[in-house]
Order: sequence, then structure tokens, then C-alpha cells
Amino acid sequence: MTILLRHLERWDKGVKNLQQWAAVQELHRKKIPIAQIARELGMTRNTVKKLIKQKEEPKYTRTTYPSKMEPYLDKIIDWRTLPEYDFNGTRIYRELQKIGYEGSINPLYRALKRIDEQSRSYIPIATVRIETPVGDQAQFDWSPYDMVIGQEIKRVYCFTMILAACRKKAVCFSLTCDGEAIYEAIQELFDDLGGVTLELLIDNPKALVIDNNYQSEEEIRYNPKALLLAAHLGMELNACNCYWPRTKGKVEKPYQYIEEQFIKGNPFKTMEALNFEGKAFINAWNHETHSTTRRIPNEYFETEEKQALLPLPPKRLRFKPLINRIVSNDSYIHINTNQYSLLVDYVAQTIRYRIVYGFRIEVYTGDDQRILTVEAFDGRHGLFKQEEHYAAIAPRASKSIPQIRRDFTRLFENGQRYLDEASHHFQQPTYHARKILELTDLYKPEDLDQVLGYGLAHGLLDIKAIKRLLRDHFFEIISQNKEMSTKMEVREHESELIRNCDYYEIQQEEITL
Repeated sequence: MTILLRHLERWDKGVKNLQQWAAVQELHRKKIPIAQIARELGMTRNTVKKLIKQKEEPKYTRTTYPSKMEPYLDKIIDWRTLPEYDFNGTRIYRELQKIGYEGSINPLYRALKRIDEQSRSYIPIATVRIETPVGDQAQFDWSPYDMVIGQEIKRVYCFTMILAACRKKAVCFSLTCDGEAIYEAIQELFDDLGGVTLELLIDNPKALVIDNNYQSEEEIRYNPKALLLAAHLGMELNACNCYWPRTKGKVEKPYQYIEEQFIKGNPFKTMEALNFEGKAFINAWNHETHSTTRRIPNEYFETEEKQALLPLPPKRLRFKPLINRIVSNDSYIHINTNQYSLLVDYVAQTIRYRIVYGFRIEVYTGDDQRILTVEAFDGRHGLFKQEEHYAAIAPRASKSIPQIRRDFTRLFENGQRYLDEASHHFQQPTYHARKILELTDLYKPEDLDQVLGYGLAHGLLDIKAIKRLLRDHFFEIISQNKEMSTKMEVREHESELIRNCDYYEIQQEEITL
């Protein structure tokens, strides 16, 4: 109890500091003198000066102690409240042990006490379905799954959102479910749905709700950051009753379908691949008739709900500042011991980045323009290079002699013959071959090959002679080759039309006989 009180005291102090900081910043922006701010807020002038210099809001972190009972709460509620079960505590404890619960029975009794007090005593078991008008409500939730990602089993969190009226759904996957992931997911899912509803029905995680006591007449205490997010999106938060998932049943129900039809038995190469395929799966599902509304969610959305949604804000709200990095001379940035390439245009510049959902790296310029999105590497000291980032400074031909020979013989039919002949005239025939390869930026390989053939026939092999041929006789060589190929085609065609005279002699003998 003492530890809990200390946590509450520190949390109250953190909220108070945040409120004081926000008030001082607001009054300072209005050009109010420091002495007047101090009088109005009951602070010393030194405190006011300190808060003005503090450009970022105060942070409060606390240690969380997850309960082993948490993953089983939905089942416990069903076993306790549904008429077909109505199990007592010891029976629920035995059922939990069958599905992997390893804790003692005491946390179960505490959970049952809360369920009995907040659910059975105040909410009837029978459920009344509530349908909201278009544009009014979206429901948000998430569920953890153990999935195979890149041949490794990882705990993945599936965030979902559903428009309560048309039942259009959106989904994204994360390796984390902390506050930053939750705030990002809400914005991404609204973005996928194409607009914002007037309210968002949510559960009661600490990232969204600080206190929601159904028995009390006190207002629900929302997390200050969640309120900032709601204001940014232009909607209101609506927390459902604790330990009663039926309130947001529209978003709870799809998880069974997602697990059975998409997650089970499907490994994924990367988290980005999982997100891409997951969104495609949900989009296909949105084109199927909903069993309750008897309408296709996407069609319902386009014809009725789309125009009722609030517009999306131009930028997403970020609570953590971006991290600065200087791009190295070889155009890499270092993030968690790994290196990721950028366009060479950003060499020696200061860029900024953040990691979203525990796996996605987003890189921004100083003016907040996103320039790269890449999946973070799991290991350490990795090097991830995209060749297109170096196209502006890439050499036109390899400097490696073995590679020059391979490229030259692969690209030109006369390549090997040229190298063999040039070896009798030059100390380093690959020098001239590399210079010829560089000309592929200006000429087609097949045209250069014809010029090589002409040069071989006339003993013109060095790069200077090849360039003179290209400058003075290029069109002549190409046209002559075309004429020769055309004549050969005509001759072949004529040879097919000309019939041997022996044919007529054979025919005459057959008639005589």
C-alpha cells in the first residue's frame, strides 16, 4: 500500500508539473511579464524562468507490474457472468490452469471481486445492441499474438479500429503496445479509414485512461497525452466500463476472424510484410457483406459514412522528439549500432529519425520531410545499403579487372574477340575495355558492338580510335550493318522461293512411267 501511495504521489506531482509548464508556456507566448506570471500562478520568478527555458514538456515514467491474470480476463468474465457457465472461483482456477495460467488463486479472487462489484451488480447480463449514426463513433482495441516473423516467434500486437455504423475496419501490427505505439496506431487507423469520427470508444489502458471507477460519481480521468491527441484529431474519447468488453463488442468480435483466417499458420518474412498483407486482408474483408447490417462495409462507407467524417489533420501528432543524426561521408546513418544508407544528397547533413511500433525507422529532414522508411534490423552491427541511393555517384563501369572482363563479354558479342585481339597490342586491354563500357551511357550496347566489330576488322582497337569511329563514322557503320542484314534476309527469303530444277525432272519421269 505504501508503494502504491508513493506511485500516486509521484504521478500527481508529474501531472501538476505538466500543468504548470503548459500554463507558463501559454502565458509567456502571450508576452505576459515574468513577474505577473509568477503572481498569477503562485510561483517564484526563478521557477517561471526555469519553465520558460524548458521547451519540452516534463516527462513522468513509472514502473509497471503486469499481472499474470491480464491475458485471461475476457475468459474469466465469460465464465463468471454468462448463464451457460456461472463458474465459481475454484472452477475458474482449474480452467485457467488448463490453458496455461501459472499463477496462484489469489489474483483470481481479486479479479472476481472487481468483476462482481463493477459488472454483475450494475450491468445486466443481457446485452442491448447499440447502433450509432454515421460519423459518430469508431471503436479501438488491440490483441497480442505469437507469430512467426522471419523464422522467429515474436509477440506481435494487432491494433484494430472499426467504424461503428458501416463496420469498415482497419488494422496495423506492432512489436510494442506502449503509449507511443497506441497514439501512432490511432492516427494511422483513422488515416486508413479516411476520416475521423466524433468519438472514439476505447478500453482503459493507462496510456489512455488514468482512472475509471464505475461506482464513483467522479469523472473519468484521461491521460493528458490522450486528451492532446483527441484535441489534435478533433474528436472526443469515450472509455467503456472496466472489465466489460461487450461495450465495444463491434471491435472485439473481428479478432476471432482475424486469428482464424489470417494469423494462424501464416509466417511472414518481415513486420512490414505482415502489415502490408494484413491491410490487404482487411480491405478484402471490407468488400464482403456484414452479417448484422446485411450491407457491404466499403459500399456503405462510400455512399453514407464517408461524407460524415471529420477531415484528417495535415500532420500526425508526435509526443517524443525526433533524434538527430549526422549522415556520414559514405552516406550512412547509425541507429542502434546498425547502419542504413541514405541518398548521397544528404551527406554531412543533420537528419532526424524515430522508431515506430518497435520496428519501423522513419527518417526526416530538418524541415520534417520524410525521406526514408525502413525496417529496423534485429541484430547488431549490420550494414544496409540501397544501391539506388548511390546512383548519382556510382561509377559507370567497374574498376575490378575480372569484373570488367565479365561485363564486357556479357554485354558485347564481339567482347571476347576484342579482348583476345587487344591483348596482343596493349599491356592492359581491360583499360580500353573499361573506357568502352563507360560509353554505354551514351550509346546502345548493340550499336557499340557493331562499332567494335568494325574496329576489329580495320585494326582500330584503342579507346581513342573507337571514339573517332563513333564521332566520324557512327551512322555510316550502323547503316551499313543494317543494309547487310537486310540483304541477308532477302537472300534467305529468295532461297526459300527458288525451287531446284530437279523437281521438274522428277515430275516428268513420274508422268512417263
